[in-house]
Amino acid sequence: MMERIHARKSLGQNFLVDENVLSRIVNIVDLCPGDRVLEIGPGKGALTALLAREAEHVVAVELDRRLVSFLRDKFQNAENVEVVEGDILKTDLSGLLADRWPGKWKAAANLPYNISSQVLFKFIDNRDLFSELVLMLQKEVGERLVARPCCKEYGILSVFCRLYFEISRELPVRPGSFRPVPKVDSLVLKFRVLESPRVDVGDETFFRRVVKGAFAQRRKTLWNCLKSAFTALGDVELGQAFEKSGIDPRRRGETLSLEEFAVLAKVITDFTRP
Repeated sequence: MMERIHARKSLGQNFLVDENVLSRIVNIVDLCPGDRVLEIGPGKGALTALLAREAEHVVAVELDRRLVSFLRDKFQNAENVEVVEGDILKTDLSGLLADRWPGKWKAAANLPYNISSQVLFKFIDNRDLFSELVLMLQKEVGERLVARPCCKEYGILSVFCRLYFEISRELPVRPGSFRPVPKVDSLVLKFRVLESPRVDVGDETFFRRVVKGAFAQRRKTLWNCLKSAFTALGDVELGQAFEKSGIDPRRRGETLSLEEFAVLAKVITDFTRP
């Protein structure tokens, strides 16, 4: 059965088969007695099996119906493994996890490259459910998440992830560890969820709007980007907002630190209130 299940390119499937890498990922997850784990995209269950040896409960969410059937058969005698068929992007994580266990969960995932950014935003929005995330991502995506200002990798997710997580690079993974073999390297990152945002950004929804606006046109100045993002602000008000924040409007979004974005967002909020 296992050999007849081929990876689907349309789902971004690359099955992790390197036993050494699998073992190291479990060590990074660092399971303790009583830990509950959400696994996204379990594939053929290689990581699931190792997690189940140490976790109190594993909830594995899989989109591919072929694999759901295979996994349920494989783990039919494992009382602590639950295979859920579903699209993680459409799944109500609170409903899925909080109803099963009200405490903090850990997460482990080999994220398909084509949906990794969307899943990260979902984790950000549901961070209160988790204590830690261990995620394997395309190396290029992973480097973006830990990037600092003034480099080409620095972007929206760099800012948001720094606000909510302590992130560490844990393990580079070569293409040969997967079947089929992808064309890119991967990187395992560990996200420790902060008890509260790293800095006070005021209205978090508005803060996100400012950050997204600042990166909407990377080659343009903050003035031009935010002028487009906040059309209700006149030139006088926008100029006053930059002056009050102490940030030069000729800078680009990629040069601002998290702390500077927080200051700018709070000031612009004041100028947009009726």
